[in-house]
Amino acid sequence: MQSNNPILKNEEFGRHVYAGERMSVAGTVNKTTLSLLLMFASASYAWFKSFAGEPVFGLMIGGAIGALVLVFLTVFYQSVAPVTVPLYAILEGLFVGGISAMYADLYNGIVMQAVLLTIGVMAVMLVFYRTGILKATPAFRKGVIVATLAILVVYVIDIVLRLFGAAMPFLHDAGPIGIIISLVIVGVAALNFIIDFDTIERGVRSGAPKSMEWIGALGLLTTLVWLYLEMLRLLSKFNRN
Repeated sequence: MQSNNPILKNEEFGRHVYAGERMSVAGTVNKTTLSLLLMFASASYAWFKSFAGEPVFGLMIGGAIGALVLVFLTVFYQSVAPVTVPLYAILEGLFVGGISAMYADLYNGIVMQAVLLTIGVMAVMLVFYRTGILKATPAFRKGVIVATLAILVVYVIDIVLRLFGAAMPFLHDAGPIGIIISLVIVGVAALNFIIDFDTIERGVRSGAPKSMEWIGALGLLTTLVWLYLEMLRLLSKFNRN
């Protein structure tokens, strides 16, 4: 019952003795949908505010930091998930809406392309999971975990380097190597869905508490946002080329 998504690494998913209402796939889907609607609403607010000429950088940074805090709060105190997950969606939406407006100002049509590609990749991963083409075996999980952690380390190093006026070599380049790096990162982000789907389904089978639906929704939401942002980065490289 492990997932490379830290949000889905929760012992509640593996509990078999629970007398209350149980987790369900439909309930998780409903909560994920609600969270996405809240994110879309706040993203739209930041988007229109940006194109109205009003500053949104503060909203973006505040939303990103607030969303990160709520993720950690939810991971350590799962009982607050019904409150923190919707709030996370709203705050994350401010960041996503703001950064989407920035990309749209630079490259016409890039946001819609990124949205459609993200939805398409998630749908393909769901089909691959349902048909058994991709299975969350222990080796598969370990490989995705290692790859995800490696990407995280690269991003942390890049942030530190940027504080000193430098940047990670090739990571932001629009050349062949930079595009290949982005394609690899997009692939790793997509593979996270396979593990997330499997972890949620196992939670349902093992009779996890109803509250874990919110944790499952949060896990899917973070993977979806990560994939979308990587799609924006990849498409921007193609546009620069």
